[in-house]
Amino acid sequence: MPEPAEERAGAGESRGETRNERADRQWQELIQEIRVAQTGVQILFGFLLTVVFTPLFHDLPQADETIYVITVVLGSLATGALIGPVAFHRVVSGRKIKQEAVAWASRLTFAGLILLLATCTTALLLVLRVATHDAAVPWIVAGVLAWYLLCWFVLPLWARIRYTTEG
Repeated sequence: MPEPAEERAGAGESRGETRNERADRQWQELIQEIRVAQTGVQILFGFLLTVVFTPLFHDLPQADETIYVITVVLGSLATGALIGPVAFHRVVSGRKIKQEAVAWASRLTFAGLILLLATCTTALLLVLRVATHDAAVPWIVAGVLAWYLLCWFVLPLWARIRYTTEG
């Protein structure tokens, strides 16, 4: 049965979608995005969890142990944020609040990406400090962080501003 005219008028898309159709599409797109990020964070987090059980871990200087602990906590937080939308959807499923679920899942995903960025950056810092003991490590990590920021946020925001218009 077609939805009332006000449902279609509020869709805000030239696709002719209803609000519910738009929410369903956005949910599917978001889940695809989360799958990519979840895979990366889960592999990184799983690897990080094993490091503490290696013989060399106990020989690390206190600063590197601290960086490790921070990295593991960040990885755990990122994992939680990126898995959160699935749990959120499961808890609210069938309650006719798909639009709200999409909005909250999107927020959780964005938080998860920020936490993943921090996890990758601190993990790189730790690995390069242990592997090289080079004074250039902070500069290398800063360069990689700048690259992440460019790829993950600056370019998409530039494209959003450049290629979209209001209305």
